[in-house]
Amino acid sequence: MGEPLVGRMREFGTTVFATMTKLAVETGAINLGQGFPDTDGPQRMLEHAAEAIRGGFNQYPPGPGVPELRQAVSDHRKQWYGLAYDPDGEVLVTVGATEAITAAVLALCEPGDEVVVFEPYYDSYAAAVAMAGAVRRAVTLRVDAGRFTFDPAELEAAVGPRTRAILVNSPHNPTGTVFTREELEVVARVCQERDLIAITDEVYEHLTFDGVEHVPLATLPGMRERTVMISSAGKSFSVTGWKTGWICAPAPLVAAAQTVKQFLTFTASAPWQLAVAYALREEMAWVAAQRAALEAKRDRLAAGLEAAGFGVLRPAGTYFVQTDIRPLGFADGLELARRLPELAGVVAIPTQVFYDHPGRGRHFLRFAFCKRDEVIDEAVTRLRRLGGTARPAV
Repeated sequence: MGEPLVGRMREFGTTVFATMTKLAVETGAINLGQGFPDTDGPQRMLEHAAEAIRGGFNQYPPGPGVPELRQAVSDHRKQWYGLAYDPDGEVLVTVGATEAITAAVLALCEPGDEVVVFEPYYDSYAAAVAMAGAVRRAVTLRVDAGRFTFDPAELEAAVGPRTRAILVNSPHNPTGTVFTREELEVVARVCQERDLIAITDEVYEHLTFDGVEHVPLATLPGMRERTVMISSAGKSFSVTGWKTGWICAPAPLVAAAQTVKQFLTFTASAPWQLAVAYALREEMAWVAAQRAALEAKRDRLAAGLEAAGFGVLRPAGTYFVQTDIRPLGFADGLELARRLPELAGVVAIPTQVFYDHPGRGRHFLRFAFCKRDEVIDEAVTRLRRLGGTARPAV
């Protein structure tokens, strides 16, 4: 028998996050690769989940999500962004944002359709496009004035007659950039002129720093009716393992995504949904404190990485710092990431694996700062060993 995996999925294999986390476990290295906090979310939210389990909410919840969470999501969108979504028909609860993105792409893209993504991109985007039999068109984010941004002309050139959607992630993983209103206006103009759907991944919506504003694309004129707005509880409330996300969109787009979603996971865990509904209403002050703590952790890790000799690109949001390895004399991020546990006892993620054009990100490594201060400090101490191990960059 030949290769059992279908051709369109053969490029993916095991995710880089699983690979590097396994390497951290095997070597005892500090894991600054995968983006999960090492502390829990708000205590009362956790208690709500436990109370729901003990209270018997352990069977299938409604397919669209429990009414309490759909209403809480609707209220949250209205309070924070002035966007009105009907909880009965315009809100769909999903198993995290990853399922939401996959369901949306599968529901809205025919084989041969094209989806524009900004590279480097979160790895599930490419897999979702491949599963749909669609084709991805990558627009490269390049460093300008210390942050990653895109060339509007390159975005326009990436859109062709078969383009169906643009997948927009802001705050952006893995670069940490937060698209400005002006950048989003370019995306909105292209979507409207070319009649495209926007699928927006906004899981880091509340984790922006230095007073930088997160602007949802759906708030721009003419965009609510063509935007599938996606977020989740995992990053905002430090419960990445709960995998509780949601889609907000016009009813026809939600219905399309739900048609697919019901055959992926059918529905999602009721206890977490009830706890997240509580948190969206009552724990946003905790999120604000978490954002401030993360900003301090960002500064702590960035300063340490700079002291260790990396070029550091300070992020405006997310959990991650991008670094340039060339000042240390290294040239290949994938090679360095594989050797880093041996050289310094730390695991990071090579950014080049998130590109269609890997050479454009070959010199970047991504480090996560959503860790306890003592973990960050120990990692920085270890990374200072790199100064004597580098080779000339080529």
